[in-house]
Amino acid sequence: MRIVIAPSGFKESLSAEEVAAAIAQGVRRASPTAKIIELPLVDGGEGFSKTLVNITGGSLYPVTVTGPVGQPVDAHIGLLGGSGPRTAVLEMAAAAGLRLVPRDQRNPLVTTTYGVGELIKAALDLDVDRILIGCGDSGTNDGGAGMVEALGGRLLRADGVPIARGGGGLLDLARIDLSHLDPRLRRVQIDVACNMHNILCGPRGVAYVFGPQKGATNAQINLLATALERYAAIIKRDIGIDVRLMPGGGASGGLGAGLHALLGARLHNRYAIVMEYLDLDRILMSADLVITAEGSLDGQTPYGKIPAEVARRAQDYRVPVIALAGTIGNGAAMNQQYGISAYTSILSRPMTLEEAIAEAFDLVAAQAEQVMRMIMVGRRTANSSRVSRYHLQMAG
Repeated sequence: MRIVIAPSGFKESLSAEEVAAAIAQGVRRASPTAKIIELPLVDGGEGFSKTLVNITGGSLYPVTVTGPVGQPVDAHIGLLGGSGPRTAVLEMAAAAGLRLVPRDQRNPLVTTTYGVGELIKAALDLDVDRILIGCGDSGTNDGGAGMVEALGGRLLRADGVPIARGGGGLLDLARIDLSHLDPRLRRVQIDVACNMHNILCGPRGVAYVFGPQKGATNAQINLLATALERYAAIIKRDIGIDVRLMPGGGASGGLGAGLHALLGARLHNRYAIVMEYLDLDRILMSADLVITAEGSLDGQTPYGKIPAEVARRAQDYRVPVIALAGTIGNGAAMNQQYGISAYTSILSRPMTLEEAIAEAFDLVAAQAEQVMRMIMVGRRTANSSRVSRYHLQMAG
């Protein structure tokens, strides 16, 4: 049996590589002869840079930048190998990801993308032709304001004073001045891998959809939504670009909008970018089964999450897909309409979040083993039924 293991990472717990290794371990315990292809996937969030560097035979460089709560954090950028334009790759999560925000400091009114701008400066220092930025797993909601500030842009209040860092600072935004942006930005192409379903403003805007998971209260969510509406209005007036409902503009707390409008970046479907370097379709063509995974499977999964993308592609080759998840949330059943044949949680007993994170590898492996054993029972049952029908026909 040929099994493709194509999971995402579990946010704040396991990388995609670790999830794939855990699933493979469980599958082998149940079926030692299975032919396994481990294909950990990234969607622009954590692991984006390292995965693309590994695939292309590139190099990774450590960088220290300003984290989302203002403290220095250890981050990294990559230089892709292979032919083509000299390309630096970075992920915003390395500088402003949710995992970098302590749980007692999760307030997107004050967290900043300033460190993302510092990552871009580090990429410019490598004298590249192109910068590829992954958006995902963010702990911020400032529309990329901090990023632009780090690159020399000025976002000013009515009195000419720079706005405060964080999404809340956008409430005071009166004017955008890009006259002092790093001039090297004009000489590079910036491509962004993001979820094109995410928009900046309105009822489905990023403040309402993702604000709660970043620690925002209901009152803070409303303030963030108002701040981003103001941001969009000032961008339209000063820059001439309407980002309010632009596909991808809401990526990473509005970073997509800031990158496009203020730095001239091009936004792309994140899987279109990843598949430039990873031929998933060719691998799926010869698979008997696909096992994918993510931290939470729910009604948001069909809107650009890895399990749904894997299932969509597997459907084209009539390959069944099983999804493992840390938690099963509201609307999870709708994923079966998008090619996920079955899904299950890795949690085998009631436990705290801290326990689940600590035991995640073993939990994934154990559930993968049980899933595989059930599949094998089904195959044996089907074979037994065929043998029984054959004997009955012969006896008749």
